[in-house]
Amino acid sequence: MARSARKRTAAAKPLLKPPTRIGKLDAAAVIGELRQLHEEAEDENIGRMPADDELYGALLYLEANAGALKSEMVRREAAIARVRLWEYIRERADLHQSRAIEHARAAGAEWTELTPALAVNAPSAAYNKSRRLQAAVLSETSRVDQPLRRTPEAVREAERIAAAEAAAQRRVEEEAARRHALLSPVARRLLEHRAGLNEDDDVTFWLDQIEAVLPSCHTATQLVSLQRYMEALIRELTRVERTGRQAATTENARLAFISAVELVTK
Repeated sequence: MARSARKRTAAAKPLLKPPTRIGKLDAAAVIGELRQLHEEAEDENIGRMPADDELYGALLYLEANAGALKSEMVRREAAIARVRLWEYIRERADLHQSRAIEHARAAGAEWTELTPALAVNAPSAAYNKSRRLQAAVLSETSRVDQPLRRTPEAVREAERIAAAEAAAQRRVEEEAARRHALLSPVARRLLEHRAGLNEDDDVTFWLDQIEAVLPSCHTATQLVSLQRYMEALIRELTRVERTGRQAATTENARLAFISAVELVTK
């Protein structure tokens, strides 16, 4: 019976299941626990063991002196811990090697120079390997739930999506900054003539919020917050007017209120 043809998966298609990873780990703390085991076993060479944060050197020491642990159970637990730490190093290596490639390229390095450093035989292979390594960086920093395939196509698609998201965020921030340039003087005018506004608890609350955020309104979050606070204030003052009372009791406060309504309702 003829074997059915195997479907070829698109190179840029996300993985169906995330790979199992060690992820975040307090490696220095694990090394400290292994050091304690060797001290309790009275390892005579323990004074030569590198510091806990010198992960690679400490692992080489623990490997060379594994026989100092007297108990078979302790040796087994220590060896499993070393396996875990080496896997952690393997996962982090891709991330840091990719960053090193970025730094080399930023410093003017050609792919021909990176070819032997990446243990490949051609500049094109060096480029392709760098793209596969970039998957580690994108997986580390991306907010996308689906993990990347380690292919140049998948990395390019992820970079395209990340660039589009960054551009959209920049547009939001630019629009918030534009609105703030219009909104800020109107908000200040309302605060200057606050005594002429017909305050109740809700109006007072939103005026206090505006007064708190306005002096240090710089970040995108603060800019958006000011917009929302102004909208809420105008909503509450409009509600006051619907009850038959005036939103403002002085001419300056009334003009400030009208300017704010016109701007917020655009």
